[in-house]
Parts: sequence; structure tokens; C-alpha cells
Amino acid sequence: MSIKVRPRLYLATPTLADPEAFVPQLESALRAGDVAAVLLRLEDADERSLVNRAKLVARAVQGRDAALLLDDRPALVARAGADGAHLAGIEALHAALPTLKPDWIAGAGGLRSRHDAMLAGETDADYVMFGEPDGRGNRPQFGLIEERLAWWAELFQPPCVGYAANADEIRPLAEAGADFVALGDWIWTQPSGGEAAVAAAAQILAAAAA
Repeated sequence: MSIKVRPRLYLATPTLADPEAFVPQLESALRAGDVAAVLLRLEDADERSLVNRAKLVARAVQGRDAALLLDDRPALVARAGADGAHLAGIEALHAALPTLKPDWIAGAGGLRSRHDAMLAGETDADYVMFGEPDGRGNRPQFGLIEERLAWWAELFQPPCVGYAANADEIRPLAEAGADFVALGDWIWTQPSGGEAAVAAAAQILAAAAA
């Protein structure tokens, strides 16, 4: 099965205490494929440190024409020069909208049902994500993730993101209808590194679209 439009990649960083040492690895990965966005996960710290760390990553990401999204930190988006935030759950999305709209991206994750996804769409989320793990590392069965993507892609206009927990999930997510395929933390722990993992993901998507 082939796909009509090749999805773009969406990278998620590990949870970083200080991203300075990680930035060169991220820059290499950004050069390896068509990356639309990067989700920055930061360990808790004082606000000034968080803003400075996000600014450092923003320069690297936006320099490659990708969007930088902060994980569950909408209040820092403007000061950090980020492009938006990714919010886990409907309550977090609702709370963040007055801060983010209309100038910044509000992405919706943590959607555990079709009803949650429809609420996110009705609440003006800029995208919905299916398949990312929760705080305990649990995620829906993969068949359910595929079903949700296909349902959303057929009926709704906002883009949908499919979260790939390993390389074998990339093509099925694209074929299910994902506009973006998110690559989880696993890409940074590959022996060949994040750059090779992104390049391989880009090849998988190209083959699926051929």
C-alpha cells in the first residue's frame, strides 16, 4: 500500500537537564530528513534557566525551518522564542489556549478516546497526536492507534500525528493517514545515532509514497 502525500517527521527529544551537549546531535538529525517540528522536553528548573535552555534549542531548530514546541510549558513559549506547545490532555489544552492563541501552535496529545480527539479539534487545536506514551510509558495497542489515525484523516481537517515507538511502526502510521510521524526517544539511543535513525525514517516514508 502506498500513501498519497509523504508525511513529514516530528522529533521528540529526551527529557533534558541541560540541552547544550545535545544540540549538535539534534542538528545532525535535522539535516538527515524532512523534519517539520521538534518537541522539546526539559527537566524542571527555575523559569530563567528553562527559558535560556529553550532559546538555545530554538536557534538550532528554527535555523532548519522546523518548529520548536515546548512540552507542557505554554507559559514559556513567548519568552523562549518557541513556536508553540504540546499539551497532554483536554484540560491542559483548554488552559493553554488563552496563552497560545492566535499567535502560537497549540498541539493536543494525551487523547485517550475519539471523544477527546473531537473535543481537541473543536477547541481549535492545531494538530492531534495519537499513540504517544503517558507518564508511565503506557500507550494504546498499535491497531487502535492505526484505527484512530484513519478515522481522523478521513473525517477531520486539522493535521494528525502518529507516534512511532520503533522503526517498524513508521510505515503503518503513514499508511493509516498520519500527516506527521513522530519519532520517540528511541532514535537517540540507537547505536548509529539520531542522524541515522532520521535518515532511515525518511527512506521508509519515501518508499511508502513511491
